[in-house]
Amino acid sequence: MKKSYEYLENAIALLKKIEETQSDAIEAAAQANAKTLEAGGLIYTFGTGHSHILAEEVFYRAGGFAPVYPILDDALMLHTNASRSSQFERIEGYAKTLLNALPINSKDIIYIFSNSGRNTMPVEAAMWAGERGITSVCITNLNHSRSCSSRHPSGKMLYEVSDIVIDNCGITGDAALDIDGMMVGPTSTVTGAAILHAIMCRTAEILGEKGVKAEIFPSGNIDTQKELGEYYVKKYSPVIRIL
Repeated sequence: MKKSYEYLENAIALLKKIEETQSDAIEAAAQANAKTLEAGGLIYTFGTGHSHILAEEVFYRAGGFAPVYPILDDALMLHTNASRSSQFERIEGYAKTLLNALPINSKDIIYIFSNSGRNTMPVEAAMWAGERGITSVCITNLNHSRSCSSRHPSGKMLYEVSDIVIDNCGITGDAALDIDGMMVGPTSTVTGAAILHAIMCRTAEILGEKGVKAEIFPSGNIDTQKELGEYYVKKYSPVIRIL
């Protein structure tokens, strides 16, 4: 089998495993989302390094909820200095500084993404949320987390300090295929995005069952839906600063 097909088969198998083992956690996250949105709260998303991709995945896009606030900080992303971002995610106190500057409160929910779950910033973010009664959901790799030590001063891993834990079911190191002794083909973005969209679809369903209309962005490339998207931008841009 060509490695391209093997990678796709691997990803499909992981998604099936997630479906079989993580359904309760996905349901819990969707129920928590619905509670947040019914109360007029926001869904915050946060990740460092490549995990920031998941923070953006459900923001300002066709089929995504309008009340989503991604926490994006240049120093923690890859587009300005990739290697530096790895250093910043290990700095104690930085997550608190970012979160303290946001209007996040106990009505809201925060998603924290970290494949290893070991670095200081994601752990600190979950602990910060817990101290304020803010529900935290993490998407992480339990195989990896349980194979290494924490870099947070508490010695805790992300899954140990989050309210709802969803395992992406990947392998330690993320890259899934061995080709001539080189590990290639990371899976955490594929599985993380699928988990997130599954949660959001179930959230919309729960809201519908309660007679609550979900605020979903339409495609900006369908002319007949343009006004609805503009309405959501106008409604939420005063609180979601990057809209």
